[in-house]
Amino acid sequence: MHSPVIGARIKALREKHGLSQSELAECLGFRSRQTLSSIEAGDRKVTVDELLLAAEHLGEDIDYFTDPFRLVAEGSFCWRKAAPDIADERLDRYEDRVGRWLAAFRHLAPQVDRPLPLLAYRKLGLGPRATFEAAIAAGEQFTEEFGLGERPAERLAETMQKELGILVLMVDAETSRGISGAACRLPELDAVLIARDEVVGRRHFDLAHELFHILTWDTMPPKRLEPGRDSGGNRVERLANKFASAVLLPARSLRHCSDWSELPETTLIDRLNALADEMLVTSSALRWRLVALGMLKRATATALPEAALRNNGGNTKSATPPPFSRPFADVLAAAIDQGRISVRLAADLVNMTIDDLIDLFHAHGVENPIHL
Repeated sequence: MHSPVIGARIKALREKHGLSQSELAECLGFRSRQTLSSIEAGDRKVTVDELLLAAEHLGEDIDYFTDPFRLVAEGSFCWRKAAPDIADERLDRYEDRVGRWLAAFRHLAPQVDRPLPLLAYRKLGLGPRATFEAAIAAGEQFTEEFGLGERPAERLAETMQKELGILVLMVDAETSRGISGAACRLPELDAVLIARDEVVGRRHFDLAHELFHILTWDTMPPKRLEPGRDSGGNRVERLANKFASAVLLPARSLRHCSDWSELPETTLIDRLNALADEMLVTSSALRWRLVALGMLKRATATALPEAALRNNGGNTKSATPPPFSRPFADVLAAAIDQGRISVRLAADLVNMTIDDLIDLFHAHGVENPIHL
């Protein structure tokens, strides 16, 4: 384990216990706090004896300081609620589990010749005072800049991973327990988590929404726990929703929708549901995007019965994507194949049986390194 990581973990635990550098330095037998300061900054290595003393005085085992498959005192998360109440303890446990996935990917990828991509596109140019119009314009520009085409949802995840270096992970709603989506910012890795059990349109909207948080993290750091997609949310969340709608439903893809307010209600509902299916979004998101573009009167949109639009009229049929993602599965398989991680540890890491792990590789088209 690199000294900067160990030092950062010592510092985090020291602060958690309310100890000053001078107090912990004395416990470790250092003549001055400057020695501990150098360790915490990563400028001085820690000896085995010093690490054992730190573990004893701070009440943790050695793995806390040396385990590369965990995040400690690094990274920030933004979770999006899918349930009204989420206990802090439950969120802490889930964040720890997700942290292990991200830490493992970060640790193993360079070892198996899958270097982490350069994070070149990390700013969107929007601040807290940005207007909704600016967020919409940024969404339209993003779609154009990355050539997402007439149906952006189809290529969004791939573009985020290949072009932006954002690790996208599909997770089970049962596993996430009340979380529909999340964004994570690490110094050398950005990640987005999406509940894979959601209908396809909601998955894509959550993906574009979390992309906004990644690209505005420096200027608008999100809260650790944000309200759900249907709650309205605070201003930053509303900006994220405007951006997401523009990314998934650019004006050029809707240029044929200008006369929809004049359609009979039944015809309008049928067209909304059909186009939403085609664009891989929800009918509700399409409805309000048309209102924003002046292609559908707000009064007409508001009068539409919600039940008729739910699940795009009940006709949406989409396969649930396999867990995690192709890049994640590829790194895990390569690490097993090269002996960087044992099969049992890999299975434990993703909370699967070995058979499930083999199925995961197969689902993502990754060569299976496990030979039973």
